[in-house]
Amino acid sequence: MSRPSNRAERSPTVTSARHLMFDDLEQLGDILAVASDITREFVQGADDMDVTCRDFSAFDPLRPMPGQGRGALDALRAAKEEILPLLAASIGPRYLGFVTGGTTPAALVGDWLTGAIDQNATGPEGSVTAAVEEQVIHWLCDMGGLPRGRFDGVLTTGATVSNLLGLVAGRQWCGQQIGVDVDADGAGALPGFEIFAASPHASMIKDLSITGIGRNNFTKVATKPGTEETDIADLKNRLAASTSKAKLVIASAGTVNATDFDNLVAIADLCAAFGAWLHVDAAFGMFAALDDRRAHLLSGLDRADSITSDGHKWLNVPYDCGIFLTRHINVLETSCRAFAPYLQTEAVGNMYINRGVENSRRFRALPLWMAMRAYGRDGFTDIVRANCDQASDLADWIRDHDRLELLADPKLNVTMFAGPGSDDDNRALLSRMNATGKLFMTPTVYGGRFGFRAAFSNWRMRDHDLEIIKDTIDSVL
Repeated sequence: MSRPSNRAERSPTVTSARHLMFDDLEQLGDILAVASDITREFVQGADDMDVTCRDFSAFDPLRPMPGQGRGALDALRAAKEEILPLLAASIGPRYLGFVTGGTTPAALVGDWLTGAIDQNATGPEGSVTAAVEEQVIHWLCDMGGLPRGRFDGVLTTGATVSNLLGLVAGRQWCGQQIGVDVDADGAGALPGFEIFAASPHASMIKDLSITGIGRNNFTKVATKPGTEETDIADLKNRLAASTSKAKLVIASAGTVNATDFDNLVAIADLCAAFGAWLHVDAAFGMFAALDDRRAHLLSGLDRADSITSDGHKWLNVPYDCGIFLTRHINVLETSCRAFAPYLQTEAVGNMYINRGVENSRRFRALPLWMAMRAYGRDGFTDIVRANCDQASDLADWIRDHDRLELLADPKLNVTMFAGPGSDDDNRALLSRMNATGKLFMTPTVYGGRFGFRAAFSNWRMRDHDLEIIKDTIDSVL
């Protein structure tokens, strides 16, 4: 009996689906044009959209997946009708929650190209991706006032993973100082690993759990009264009292609430004296170096053993883009190296697969490269300076307001304040403010008070947006 032809072996459903994909390929110009129109309408309309969606019950997450599709143009239509109206306008100027940048046009185009190119940016084999990431890392060091020759690093999915790398590399280094190889023998082989922190970010607490160290297993250092800044005297006393042979200190360059900066020079001196690894969480504060009025806050950052920062915050590139820098790149590569015959290469360049968690890596250097090339150092300096001025402007208005209370003077780009009444009254006030659709802020607790946190990190924020914010707050008091 003769064997059936390949055509007879194919199922009609698979054939139909593949034909749709090839049809879409032939119509790619039309598809991209429609996508461009939808994108342009959304991005340019973000100023006038409700800042957040309060009701997305119209979208049914339990709806079954279609058996047969109708192609990309139909999917675009469905996305425009079913999803886009229910999104937050987080790219717009009045989304003040968390520390969320809004993608710049150049970064958006870079992200589109990243998706189209679809490179697995593991290393230098057969592609320029590794060289582009290397150049971006150098440019980031320049922007943060860090010596290129002293620091190297990797782009990650965000500050959470970058902080994770700081713990992993720091633990490996601490082991090496006393003849223990954590990479080979496990964390259990490291005696008495002790971590010291005054105001660790929530992501770092999460990472303590992920690494097996434990969320509660760190030594809490006191803060200076009325701040989130590390008390240097208390840190010194705790380091001196520690019997651990392996020590790691977590410092902050821009805390999440008060944007406080630790005295990094003093902390670096203590780490040197007590043989501790210094990790600095500078998720957005690193780029305060671009503002000559605030660059002094980062004195001593160049002495850190590892640094966390983010691109999708103040650099206004799309999610996700974290930054990890270290003076001990060999230690990081020891901790994160991947072994497999198919990964072997004689190509010259950095193997970024050996510097982070993921083996498969999005080419996230390209949106950053596009934005840096398009706007230059001065462009990002303008964003940082403007956002800091906007936070100060709002703080001045609150300070003079007869029904609002400023919880702390903003040192950078975050303004914290509260309204009249109890914590419950303020929770209700926050809900009323956000329900207007004119702005979005997140809650905070500072100095024992429940309040509101307005983080200015978007390049599109202008004076008239500040007036809208003030008018909106007044309208619901």
